[in-house]
Amino acid sequence: MYYIGYDIGSSSVKAALVEAETGKKVIVLNEPQNEMEILSIHPDWAEQDPEMWWQHICTATKRAIKEANIDASKIQGIGISYQMHGLVIVDKDNAPLRNSIIWCDSRAVEIGNTAFAEIGEQKCMEHLLNSPGNFTASKLKWVKENEPEVYNKIAKYMLPGDYIALKLTGEVTTTKNGLSEGMLWDYKENKVADWLLEYYGIDTALTPKIVENFTNQGVVTEKAAAESGLPAGIPIAYRAGDQPNNALSLNVLRPGEVAATGGTSGVFYAVTETNSGKSTRVNNFVHVNYAESNPRVGKLLNINGAGIQYRWMRNNIGNESYEEMNEKASQINVGSQGLVVIPFGNGAERMFNNKNIGSHILNLNFNIHTNAHLFRASLEAIAFSFVYGMECLKDDNATINVIRAGNDNLFRSEIFSNTVATLIGHEIEIYNTTGAVGAARAVGLTDGDFEKFGSGITTNDHVMTFLPLKNKEEYETAYKKWKQELELILTNK
Repeated sequence: MYYIGYDIGSSSVKAALVEAETGKKVIVLNEPQNEMEILSIHPDWAEQDPEMWWQHICTATKRAIKEANIDASKIQGIGISYQMHGLVIVDKDNAPLRNSIIWCDSRAVEIGNTAFAEIGEQKCMEHLLNSPGNFTASKLKWVKENEPEVYNKIAKYMLPGDYIALKLTGEVTTTKNGLSEGMLWDYKENKVADWLLEYYGIDTALTPKIVENFTNQGVVTEKAAAESGLPAGIPIAYRAGDQPNNALSLNVLRPGEVAATGGTSGVFYAVTETNSGKSTRVNNFVHVNYAESNPRVGKLLNINGAGIQYRWMRNNIGNESYEEMNEKASQINVGSQGLVVIPFGNGAERMFNNKNIGSHILNLNFNIHTNAHLFRASLEAIAFSFVYGMECLKDDNATINVIRAGNDNLFRSEIFSNTVATLIGHEIEIYNTTGAVGAARAVGLTDGDFEKFGSGITTNDHVMTFLPLKNKEEYETAYKKWKQELELILTNK
């Protein structure tokens, strides 16, 4: 028997089949073969057609069944991971009224900022653990203000994963996870933050029914089965945004455990048991195993300027492979002979209170520095930004006991991983898994056996562990110098 998991990103949809009993991966693939289109008709806008996600779900499902050569009738359940913070709105016939306003769209920034100021920082931080920000609720307010003829036809709003669940089951539902990602969950009252919707002048009846994770959230209809190739009648048992799901995929479920992602951007996602937040530099979300009696909150620290810095170096300085760049960088001593790179050239950084400070190359000496120094300094800079982010997390009451990361991109670099592990003072466990695999495995958590779930990940996926190095002084000296340069730039912005 098998479970199937989906990960609906903004570039592609991934599908994974795993063995129900063992959690072992059977197949992982993505659709389309190239990247999905993101529509941006105005600067800082980003939209996608929700129906496009569904079509790719159907194609990916049929491919997975065929290429894995399995009997589709043996698929027993579905898990869904999806891009966070997006807005999908449907009419009374459950048809989308417009394109989804997705996570990287920033049209609603000022709406959220105004709400934070007018409602008050204390109430927002005590009840939402966040500023309303540029999240789903603020995007819905933008539709009300700018497209009233569309708003007046809305039957329900939802997040991207909720829409795929609707296509599969014919039922409009959401989760506490999803509502928290949209800044619509009141942690203090343990219910929908209707007061924020009322402040925005939005009808509270537009909120879908809430379903719990690791339970039957609805079953596949005959129509959805015909379109997707899935068996009719099997349940969706799990649904979560991509970062909480990434944490689950890495067995990050308990306080003190941290998931790390090192791609174009970087993420730390720390699980805590306290409903508290004091910093707008860190976002707080209902974790996948949250319960009122046993709260689990994910503290997310995002770094926009991470792997994109190293990719820029690869594309514009010699066009070498990452392996060749890493080899050159390994020949250079810690600290890159005084060369400092500031990697924040990918837009405003939330951990700098939404300042856009750009990327900088400092102290470049034409007589001693080569491209190898630039490669080393870039890797160190990205690692230092992770260390700085970890300091922000600790300032927001996060406890760090163990860090787990996927075997992707930056974490394949020994320089990067050793630098982070040494400065943070914690081991970094590396696992070979994906969000779609994690979503598929989560279907089996209807039995509530998180220990068995975690041991399966350790058995199937653990690759290696980076240990803090003993000669940490030179790393600390280099980080101190980098941080001084960063704070000078921040002071002048």
